[in-house]
Amino acid sequence: MQNNMVNETLGAGTNQLQSHNKNRIFTRSFILTLLIVLALGLISLFTGVYDIRGQEDGMDMFFITRVPRTIALMLTGAAMSMSGLVMQLITQNRLVEPTTTGTIEWAGLGLMFVYLLIPAPTLVQRMAGAIIFSFIGTMVFFFFLRSIRLRTSLIVPIIGMMLGAVISAISTFVGLVFQMTQNIESWFVGSFAPIQVGRYEYLWLIVIITFFIFIYADRLTLAGLGEDIATSLGVNYNRIVILGTGLISLAVGIVAAVIGNLPFLGIIVPNIVSMYRGDDLRNNLPWVCLLGMGTITLCDIISRTIIMPFEVPVSLILGTLGSVVFITILLRQRRQK
Repeated sequence: MQNNMVNETLGAGTNQLQSHNKNRIFTRSFILTLLIVLALGLISLFTGVYDIRGQEDGMDMFFITRVPRTIALMLTGAAMSMSGLVMQLITQNRLVEPTTTGTIEWAGLGLMFVYLLIPAPTLVQRMAGAIIFSFIGTMVFFFFLRSIRLRTSLIVPIIGMMLGAVISAISTFVGLVFQMTQNIESWFVGSFAPIQVGRYEYLWLIVIITFFIFIYADRLTLAGLGEDIATSLGVNYNRIVILGTGLISLAVGIVAAVIGNLPFLGIIVPNIVSMYRGDDLRNNLPWVCLLGMGTITLCDIISRTIIMPFEVPVSLILGTLGSVVFITILLRQRRQK
């Protein structure tokens, strides 16, 4: 009996130690991943057609284009990955992210209406339109979701993609009628090629959004357990959903106005992290941001080198990789069932 008590005590101690190690952020694997992401950032700084070491104005071009582009990659990767993570918690569905809920298409519609109302809008005006329409579109998606009783893992993203297709068709129609399609055609293919000093600074707002998501991480995690459980634990479910939607809309609107459409990033990264670390938003957020940075930086490096000296949009590489991961997740869920 004494041996059993000792074994139980040792077992409990081991479980607590494993849980503590799992919740630690600066583990060996995290530091290794951080070093890999920093190495990708360094490669990005020195990847390109322009010879920054052999030209007289090489260092000027380095700080005008290469540094802003690499910073934009890091901030955008963190923003879209984190948006996917929060949206998956709120909807309780791992196949949901801004491009499978119609949010990004609503952002494009917002850009279209800004161009319709203002002939030559500033970046701030475009961001405002994208953010407002992203929020409206995400709330519309949640309204449709609440109206449906059957919520299998496949129904939710199918509804989002159908809604996004309708909104995209409206944007195309408006653009053709008012001859404004050329104004936002670059938005449909997300690319970092135009990024330079003066065109990316608003992406730093993503740091503030990340800070607020970290503050409300526990409440967002409780909201992911469902309305009944969250309410019983003293959390105002509707208020948290609106807060989470607002933060997602801010991040997606900023990225849509500055960069464009970046598909599937919000599915790839959160699913990989959740697969190994569970669904704790507070502990997963640093991992999600870091892997998002690394994923999009790697895709951008490939997009710049695959057909050098030309460049393909990073959304093409990201969409190809994301579609493979999306199908893999579907097949995995089917095997589990």
